[in-house]
Amino acid sequence: MGDINLITILLAAAAAAAVLFVYIIFYKAAAIKYKLNGRREAESIIEQARIEAETIRKQAELDAREVVIKARSDFEESTRSKQAEHQRIEHELNSVKERLNQGKMELQNKEKELLKFRNDLKNRERMLEKEQKRLSEVEEEAKKQLEKISGLSAEEAKASLKKLMEKDAREESTKIIKSIEEEAYRKAQQNAQKVLSIAIQKSASDYITENTVSVVNLPNDDMKGRIIGREGRNIRSLEMETGVDLIIDDTPEAILLSSFDPMRREIARISIERLMADGRIHPGRIEEIVSKVQKETDDKMREEGESIAMNFDLNNIHPELLYLIGKLKYRSSYGQNVLNHSIEVARLASIMAAELGADIHIARRGGLLHDIGKGMDKDTGGTHVQLGVEIAKKYGEKEEVIHCIESHHFDAEPNSVEAMLVQVADTLSAARPGARREILETYIKRLNKLEAIADSYQGVSKAYAIQAGREIRIIVESDRVDDDSCHWLAKDISKRIEGELEYPGEIRITVIRETRAVDWAR
Repeated sequence: MGDINLITILLAAAAAAAVLFVYIIFYKAAAIKYKLNGRREAESIIEQARIEAETIRKQAELDAREVVIKARSDFEESTRSKQAEHQRIEHELNSVKERLNQGKMELQNKEKELLKFRNDLKNRERMLEKEQKRLSEVEEEAKKQLEKISGLSAEEAKASLKKLMEKDAREESTKIIKSIEEEAYRKAQQNAQKVLSIAIQKSASDYITENTVSVVNLPNDDMKGRIIGREGRNIRSLEMETGVDLIIDDTPEAILLSSFDPMRREIARISIERLMADGRIHPGRIEEIVSKVQKETDDKMREEGESIAMNFDLNNIHPELLYLIGKLKYRSSYGQNVLNHSIEVARLASIMAAELGADIHIARRGGLLHDIGKGMDKDTGGTHVQLGVEIAKKYGEKEEVIHCIESHHFDAEPNSVEAMLVQVADTLSAARPGARREILETYIKRLNKLEAIADSYQGVSKAYAIQAGREIRIIVESDRVDDDSCHWLAKDISKRIEGELEYPGEIRITVIRETRAVDWAR
């Protein structure tokens, strides 16, 4: 059994060895065959590459030959072009040389002519020097003869002649300046009168002078006792709450409210009328009614400002400015209601702006707001111009409008047409007859100042302020002031009045000079 297994193993080993031998023989044969096939394929690839390389070489030779031929052709063409260009330049150079030679010859001829002219000029200069020397001698001799004849030295004669010429020139310039000023003034007056007349016609309005006293009509005289109250407690309460003096006299069925503040008088008047209608008049009710009327008055002022802004088509005005505009209804200046004055200034300024082609909106807005500072509380420091500028800046008004406020009393020099129109409209509204009441003392002081300014000039005999200070007539001494000096005197006085006085409108300066000859027949 063991031998069979061994034989089986040996046979199996022999079979495996035989199979392995056959496989090795087959593999070697396949390798030899593959090697032979690869060599033939490589030889075929090499042959094909050689053929392609030969083809590429021949094509490269052909391309190179073509490039050489083209380069040679281009070179020959470029050479021919450059030769032609060189020939052209050479021809131009020859032409330039010929012109230079010709110019050189002409220059030489000019130099010869210039040298000849210079020699002639020197000869003439020598002759002129001799002639000038001779003339100087003659002039000196003539000067000596003139000094001998006239008895004046040369400097004295020169001064006399200069003075005479200066006088003639001054007289002539005075006449010319006077003529120009008269013509300019005449045209300016015509244009100004036209614009102002149109503005006034379109803005005609009545004037109601503001008073410091209001009258409250009573249903009967018994009401006076009820308003006074027991031991005067009602009247004391009214005066304390409203800040108004109640004057109860013998006037039948009426009491007077006295105060310089129109708003206080209005609040007091409405409060008393409501108390009389209500019938309950005692300190508690008085305090309640007055407080309610004050609040309603504030609301009315705001509504008044909004209504005016709407009527003037003014947009984007801050509510506080509208309130101050309404508040102007209860302010007065020299007896003129400030709100009515501001409305009139806005209308006049906008009408004149339309006639002159200026900005109507800026003129109207500046005119309405020019006295807005007067709506501030009286205890606020500063002038109404300063307060108006501050409040306008605070609430975002344009620089053009602020400048109208700032310059309407010449606190600043007007630098725009609209600012000047607001100033003119303000003066026009304030200066109309009956528009304002002036304090008598201020009026008299202004007239005295006018006459004092005129009397301070030499040669003035008398000065009279007439027509309520609208004109000053000056009589000069005829032997000390001539006709031309009268013109200069009027100008000097007008400039001084403009610088030293404040006045509405304009003042006419009239200088009168006359010569009187008086004799007696006996």
